Amino acid sequence: MTTAIKIENLSKAYQLGQIGTGTISRDIERWFVTRVLGREDPFLKLGEVNDRATKGETGVVWSLRDINLDIEQGDVVGIIGQNGAGKSTLLKLLSRVTAPTTGQIKLRGRVASLLEVGTGFHQELTGRENIYLNGSILGMRKREIDRKVDEIVNFSGIERYIDTPVKRYSSGMYVRLAFAVAAHLESEILIVDEVLAVGDAAFQKKCIGKMEEVGKRDGRTVLFVSHNMSSVHSLCKRGILLDNGNMAFDGPVKECVAEYSKQSVLEDAAEHLKEVGSRSVRISGVKVNGELSSMVGLGEGFDVTVRIQAAGLKDPVLFLIVENMTGQQVIHDRVAGRDIGLEFVDGSRKLRLKVPELWLSPGVYSLYFKMISFDGPNAGRSESERILLEVEGKSTNSVRSVLLPNIGWSVEDPNGNRNKGIDERTPRDHSFQS
Repeated sequence: MTTAIKIENLSKAYQLGQIGTGTISRDIERWFVTRVLGREDPFLKLGEVNDRATKGETGVVWSLRDINLDIEQGDVVGIIGQNGAGKSTLLKLLSRVTAPTTGQIKLRGRVASLLEVGTGFHQELTGRENIYLNGSILGMRKREIDRKVDEIVNFSGIERYIDTPVKRYSSGMYVRLAFAVAAHLESEILIVDEVLAVGDAAFQKKCIGKMEEVGKRDGRTVLFVSHNMSSVHSLCKRGILLDNGNMAFDGPVKECVAEYSKQSVLEDAAEHLKEVGSRSVRISGVKVNGELSSMVGLGEGFDVTVRIQAAGLKDPVLFLIVENMTGQQVIHDRVAGRDIGLEFVDGSRKLRLKVPELWLSPGVYSLYFKMISFDGPNAGRSESERILLEVEGKSTNSVRSVLLPNIGWSVEDPNGNRNKGIDERTPRDHSFQS
């Protein structure tokens, strides 16, 4: 396979606050060392990890640090991570929007980028003129762009406004045209940032389909940054997880998304411990099958335990919630405390739940509890820490469906006679079939 992108020891540092070293003499020293002698900037060696939650000792942070990466031609790669992890910085470096502090990037082929609303278009030109401008920048001839214009306009869905200056476009129209241009012009590498979130749901789905097409049919390399784990999981084969500027994981996208979900759950648990420290009502100690995180098989039931601690808590209402990778609630079960003999909590009580077979699709989920009380001095809301629930197994529907219930199928003839079908009470085989 041909390597489309090769990244070696890539780092990017940014100066926080006032730009400059603080004194004219140091500014001159920096210029002489970097521009004349061609050496590394000595004032960047004090840089710290880009952790936005903590206050640093210096004014320089490393947005990326020592990234080494090889991406083959035709790969569709998802880049994920928390806000501030360095995802957008990496794409800007690959798009030549900014230069690296250290290291180098080798690209094979032309790059089309969609980084943020407003980049790549000239505000005074019309949509049609911007199509030709972008094609010219990529090195395409006019007749080559002529063949693509109608396809681009049709895909964007803004034909009525194509001869209007783009400065009058809404953000949604802007993104529609920008993605259509990036996806249809002849570039070997397509880079797409979270900017697609600006578009409506129908257009996002259309874009995902187009990226699948250019990756599989055209053999183009696609780099996709998104916080929508469902899109990353369905579109990409390989995943890269960034954490505070460092590459935390590089491998199959399923494992990458699972690692990201584990990271999010652990951070949530740490924040929860800080929050509950001074509360008089606590709901904590969530475990699945006796573990802080658990792996269950496809179609298996499991036990959940949770501890409630309070002083004089009256008539609580409890909720069991399970969310998938995108934050969508797939289970939201409610019970009144009085229905399970928990009208009053004074001290510590342990609850045990037996969850039956769910047929959850294979993947990573988070599980947690909420509790509400409307009466007494401790009235209010409480929430437990989240723990990881991983469903293991294979299913033909695992990408498209969250739940895999046993649904009955049958056929009736014109006389209403029911032909033999699949009975909903018969266990179904969800494994791959050849």
